[in-house]
Amino acid sequence: RGAPLVLLYLLGLRALVHVSHRQLLRQPPAAGPRDFSAPRARGYLDNITAIGPRTVGSPENEVLAVNYLLEQIRAIEKESTNAHKISVDVQRPTGSFSIDFLGGFTSYYANITNVVVKLEPRNGAEHAVLSNCHFDSVPNTPGASDDAVSCAVMLEILNTLSKSSEPLQHAVIFLFNGAEENILQASHGFITQHEWAKSIRAFINLEAAGVGGKELVFQTGPENPWLVQAYVLAAKHPFASVVAQEIFQSGIIPADTDFRIYRDFGNVPGIDLAFIENGYIYHTKYDTSDRILTDSIQRAGDNILAVLKYLATSDKLAKSFEYRHGNVVFFDVLGLFVLAYPARVGTIMNYITAAIAFLYLSKKILQPKTRAIHNLKKFFTAFGLTLISWICTLVTVLIVAVFVSVIGRSLSWYTHFYVSVFLYGTAAAAELILVHTLAKKFFYKNMNEQYLGDTFFDASLMIWSIALSVITLMGLCSAFICTLWVAFPLLAKLMIHREFIQKGATVKFVMMYMLGMFVPYLYMMYLSWTVFEMFTPIMGRSGSEILPDVVLAGFIVVITMILSSYFINFIYLVKSTKTTLITLTTVFVVTLILVCSGIFFPYSSDAANPKPKRVFLQHTSRRFHDLDGNVIKSDSGIWINGFDYNGISHITPHVPEINDTIRTPCEEQAPFCGLPWILPVHFMFRLVKNWYLPAPEIFPRSPILFKVLSKELISRNIVRLSFEVSGPSHMSLYVRPHEGSVLSTWSLGDGMPVASLGGDYFVFYSHGLQATPWHFWVELTVPEKHSDGIVSLAVAAHYFFGEDQKSPQLYALLDRFPNWTFSSGWSCTYDLFVF
Repeated sequence: RGAPLVLLYLLGLRALVHVSHRQLLRQPPAAGPRDFSAPRARGYLDNITAIGPRTVGSPENEVLAVNYLLEQIRAIEKESTNAHKISVDVQRPTGSFSIDFLGGFTSYYANITNVVVKLEPRNGAEHAVLSNCHFDSVPNTPGASDDAVSCAVMLEILNTLSKSSEPLQHAVIFLFNGAEENILQASHGFITQHEWAKSIRAFINLEAAGVGGKELVFQTGPENPWLVQAYVLAAKHPFASVVAQEIFQSGIIPADTDFRIYRDFGNVPGIDLAFIENGYIYHTKYDTSDRILTDSIQRAGDNILAVLKYLATSDKLAKSFEYRHGNVVFFDVLGLFVLAYPARVGTIMNYITAAIAFLYLSKKILQPKTRAIHNLKKFFTAFGLTLISWICTLVTVLIVAVFVSVIGRSLSWYTHFYVSVFLYGTAAAAELILVHTLAKKFFYKNMNEQYLGDTFFDASLMIWSIALSVITLMGLCSAFICTLWVAFPLLAKLMIHREFIQKGATVKFVMMYMLGMFVPYLYMMYLSWTVFEMFTPIMGRSGSEILPDVVLAGFIVVITMILSSYFINFIYLVKSTKTTLITLTTVFVVTLILVCSGIFFPYSSDAANPKPKRVFLQHTSRRFHDLDGNVIKSDSGIWINGFDYNGISHITPHVPEINDTIRTPCEEQAPFCGLPWILPVHFMFRLVKNWYLPAPEIFPRSPILFKVLSKELISRNIVRLSFEVSGPSHMSLYVRPHEGSVLSTWSLGDGMPVASLGGDYFVFYSHGLQATPWHFWVELTVPEKHSDGIVSLAVAAHYFFGEDQKSPQLYALLDRFPNWTFSSGWSCTYDLFVF
C-alpha cells in the first residue's frame, strides 16, 4: 500500500524542484530611474555580439570591441552626477606566468588589451572593489553568454551607479578584459601590472559555463566569510552552493576562471559567478544574444548591482584582512534565500549531530544487555547487506554503461536526458530492491518484518553518521548534506517510533515517515537537478578518454543510493516487491533494446534547442628538421578531433574518407607526438580517435619566423639557447629535453619550467596588435656526450582569423559536415627543430 504513496511523494518533490528552478527566473519588477535596466543591457549585448567572433589579436577584439566599449563608457561619463568621478584607462600589458591548469603549462602574452574604468567618490577613494568580465570570445563563436552578457551587465551597472546622487564610500573598478579565453592572460596583466590593482580589496568575477539562465555562485574566498555574508545580505535572487565550489576546485571540471588569477597572483578574495543553463551550446556558434532571456539579464544585474553597492559602502572592505580567517558553509534554499555560517560552527554542529546519532544507536542496540550480542549481530548484518547492495548496484550499472559504450551507443541520453534515467536509474533501483528481496526471502526467512524494517533504518542511519564524521574530518564544507540526512530521519524516527511499534507500517505511518524525510529529500533532489544541469553538457566536451556513460551512470547510482537509503527498510515491511521489480526491469530492458538499436541519436540540430557534436579541424603543414637544420620529413593534412567519446563515428557516413585508415600517427621523437595542440589537452584525447586526412600544403600569407639568436656555454655543462619568434596572434611552443639533459631554467614565467603531463613542456603564446617579436631563452644542464642533440623544440602557428584562417580545402570539408555538428576550423603550421 505504501508504494504508490512513495511514488507520488517523489514525483511531488520533483515537481516542486522544477517549480523552484522556474521561480529563480521569475520576472523582476520593472526598472525605475535608479534601477538596473535589462533592456538597455540587452542593447549593449546585441551590439557587442554583432561585431562577430572576438579572438585575441583580431581587429574585432582589439579595435572594434574596444572602441565600442570606450564609446559607451564616454556616453555614461557625460550623464554621470557630480557625486562621482570616472577614470578610464586602456592597458596593453605584456607578461608571463605558469599555471597548473590542464596538467601544467606556461603562458606568455604581449600587448593584449584591457579596458579599465574606475568609478569613485569625487574626492577619491583609497580602497576599491573589482568587477571583472571579458569581451573576447573563442574562435568561430559570437560569445554572447561567454562573456559578452556579463560585460553588458557591467556597462549598465556602471551607468546606474554613475547616475546616483549618493556617493560611494569606496571605488568600484570595472575591468573589461580582452584575453580571458587565452587562459586568463588579461586578468594576470591587470592584477600584476596595473597601478589601480593595489587598491583592490575584493572582486566579483562574472563568467559562464552555459547560455543564460541563473548565475550560480560557485567559488568564494579563499576564506573571507564576510564576502559570502555580503552576497547573502545583498543579492535579490540568490543561487549559491558550497558543493559547487568544492566540486569545481577539485579539478573534476576541466575549466578555470579569472578567479584563480586574482586569488593566486593578487592575493585578493572574491566571488565567482557563472551562468550554468544550457551548456550544450557553450563555446559554439549557437551562443547568440537572442538565446539569453531578458529575465536572466535582469536577475544577474539586480544581484551584481546590489552586491557591488553593498561592498562599495561597507566598512569591512577597507579592513578585509581583519576578516580573512575561516571558511564558510553556504547554500541556497530553492533559490529563495541563502543559509551561511562559519565552517567551524558547521564542524561543531556536524560532530554533535553524529554524536547524538551514535548515542541513540548504541543505546538502542546495547539494551537490554542480555540481547546486546544478538542485536549487534543483526545490526552489523544489516549494515553489511546495505553496503553489499550498493556495491552490487554500482558494479551492475557500470557494466551496463561499459557495454553501451563498447557497442558504440555512448551519449544516447545527450539529447534525450530521460533515457539515462530509464536506463541507469531503473537498473539501479531494480538491483537494490532485488538484493534486499533475496536477503529477505532466503536469509531473513520467518523473521519479524517490523524488527527488520527498524534494523535496516538504523543501519542507514549508521552509514550516514559515519559519512558525516569522515567528511567533516576531511574539512569539506559539503558535510552539511550528511547532517540533513542524519538529523531529520533521526527526528522523524523518534516522533513516529511508537506508531510503528504499535500498528506497524500503516498508511498513516508511511505519510508521517515521508513528511519527516521531506527536507533532506527535497534538498537532495534540488541539488541533484543543479548538478545534472551542469554536468550533462560537459560530457559532450570532455574528450575521448572519458566514458561519459560510466560517469553519468555512476552519478545516477550514487543519487539512487542516497534517495533510497531510508526506503530500504520498506522492502522488509511490504509483503511483495514482485510488481515493482517487474515494472523496473521491463522499463530497463525496453530502454536498453532501444538504445542498442540506435533509435536515440545523441545530437540535435533543433533550431530552438540545439545539442551539437563538437569537432575541431586544423589544416596543418608539418616540417621536421634534423641537427643540421635539414628537413627530414614533411607532410600536410587536416587534423580532426571529436570532442567526445564517440569520436567521429557518426560523421563517417557523411564524410566517408574520414575513417579508420587515416588514424593520426604519433611521432615518438617529437614532443606532444608532433601534433599542433593549441593547449596541452593531449591527455583528454586518444590518438586512435584522431584523424589526419591528407591535404595540400598551406602557405600562410603571414608565415612564422623562427630564429636562433645565440648558443652560449654558461658553464661546463650548462647551455643557454636564445630564440626570436614572430608570427600570428596565437602560437604554441613545445620543448622536450633529450635523455640526460634537464631544462633547468628559462626566461618565461617565474623562471622555473613547469612540465605538462607526460614530461614535455608547453608554452601558450598570444599577442594583440603591433606586438614586437617574441624573445626567450632556455637553459639546459647537459651530459658530456650528446651526439643526438640536447633538446627538441617545436613551434606551431595558429591562424584563428583573417585571410589565413581557412584554406579552400578546409572550407570544402566543413561544408560537408552534418548540421548537428559544431565544426570549428583553422589553419596551422608546425616546425620541429633539434639543437
